[in-house]
Amino acid sequence: MLEIQHEIIEKDGKKEFAVLPYEEFVRVRDELEEFEDLRLLREAKEQEKSASTCTIEDAKKQLGIE
Repeated sequence: MLEIQHEIIEKDGKKEFAVLPYEEFVRVRDELEEFEDLRLLREAKEQEKSASTCTIEDAKKQLGIE
């Protein structure tokens, strides 16, 4: 789990902004990018779940590059 050092800035008694050190921001951003990549990979795998497949050997034969 990510532990984030942050400061909360309030406006009119309501939480308005979260401020974090730049290194924390970069770490959170990187984690979110990795999460998005994983989500997209899982989505693509799910879409291709029923696609036909062949071995590399069969593909080479079909392409005539044995």
